[in-house]
Amino acid sequence: MKLSILDQAPITKGNTPADALKKAEELAVLGDQLGYERMWMAEHHGTSAYASSAPEITAAHLAAKTKNIRIGTGGVMMMHYSPLKLAEVFKTLSAFAPGRIDFGMGRAPGGDQFSIYALSEGRTPMVHNMYEKFDTALQLINDEVPSSDLYNRTIATPSNITLPESWLFGSSGNSAVEAGRRGAGYSFAQFFNGQLSKEILDAYKNNFEASPFMEKPEINVSCMVTAAETAEEAEFEAKPQDIWRLQFMKGRSGQVLTPEEAQDFPLTEMDRMKIQEGRKLHLVGSAKEIAKRLQEEQIQYGFDEAMICSIPHSQKARLNVYKLLAEELF
Repeated sequence: MKLSILDQAPITKGNTPADALKKAEELAVLGDQLGYERMWMAEHHGTSAYASSAPEITAAHLAAKTKNIRIGTGGVMMMHYSPLKLAEVFKTLSAFAPGRIDFGMGRAPGGDQFSIYALSEGRTPMVHNMYEKFDTALQLINDEVPSSDLYNRTIATPSNITLPESWLFGSSGNSAVEAGRRGAGYSFAQFFNGQLSKEILDAYKNNFEASPFMEKPEINVSCMVTAAETAEEAEFEAKPQDIWRLQFMKGRSGQVLTPEEAQDFPLTEMDRMKIQEGRKLHLVGSAKEIAKRLQEEQIQYGFDEAMICSIPHSQKARLNVYKLLAEELF
């Protein structure tokens, strides 16, 4: 099984945002050494929990620090940007790291309403034309002339570069069909809602049309994972993330607790039930158990690679998740 990395540059308690970004670099270098397929940076705005607000900038830095692993975004939130700007950014990235860049797009806002309106300079955000924006960006990246009057009298530079792979990030059957029709890869966000189904992935495959960006259908599934040598260790490291998600659902957000603090956090019986229910979004166990589950789900659903997002409190524990899974699955 191919393994990849999804990183949000989490700002765990006791660390600064700058620390989080340096740790993303450390993770990229490790992933490159271990043979991971790709590493994507997410896009989040208006939060103290994550430092990844400009994934395309971080991608440029990570590409310069690595040799073989593909680098990209999972995804840039295209509602905030012009297709021309998106095309120019990713063509520039691909010029510096040909054959290693992923143009990964998402349709979500990546932030709260205040961030959304600030990013659109107070204007009503355009949310009805996401797929048209994606189409236009793909045409501009491929040195084509879009049909739109707004974009058919300009070009996206630099021209004549190695094309990045194009990917659409989603969690619904609709996004799967649209990704297939455009000849883009499909990345299913399992850790969003836990609703992965064979029907959704088959809908993507059945609607796939080869494109200059991708010759055959490609699917990765992004999972939140906490793994360790033993299940007990994994439970210890996972509890802070479980509590953070529980608090987030209650409208309370903040930095993730340390594992030691999490052990003493007061939980009601209902809280414990909600945490257990949330485990369909958060895979916790020994590396051997997690590897077996991923292999079983790959057979069941028919995806090509697992994209791992992991947020233990310490960087040592986080890097160990990726090392252990590589040992089990490579």
